[in-house]
Amino acid sequence: MNARRKNRLYLAVAVLMGLGLTIALVLYALRSNIDLFYTPGEILYGKGEAQEKPEPGQRLRVGGMVMPGSVQRDSKTLEVHFKLYDARGVIDVSYTGILPDLFREGQGVVAQGVLEAGNQVAAKEVLAKHDENYTPPEVKAAMQENHKRPPEAYKDNHS
Repeated sequence: MNARRKNRLYLAVAVLMGLGLTIALVLYALRSNIDLFYTPGEILYGKGEAQEKPEPGQRLRVGGMVMPGSVQRDSKTLEVHFKLYDARGVIDVSYTGILPDLFREGQGVVAQGVLEAGNQVAAKEVLAKHDENYTPPEVKAAMQENHKRPPEAYKDNHS
């Protein structure tokens, strides 16, 4: 093999290794920025046929209805605690910040944050549902399922 061919081979190998490294880094970055959507019931009992539950420390989005009477605001800070429910369960959410104007008890919301031990979500962002025309299909289906079971059904089991 002459020197010119060797140089081209080394160049081709270096380009392929660089491309492989770039693709690996991009995929790793995208994986760490994905927030999967769950309902309260899916957090408690699992999702899909394998009943996969999110692990504490996992970033996620959780959508459900704000349980009437569950909103507790700290008078000295912007900290808010509330419960989200769906047809299968109730979870606690804590958030520090200004809530959206459309945030109300009995209203659908999506909280984006980190799952903590005890099935509690430390939300970094809370989005209030405003119009079904802009709701993703999976969120809309979950919200329709939420209306099948009233929040009073949880008071004895999950208070």
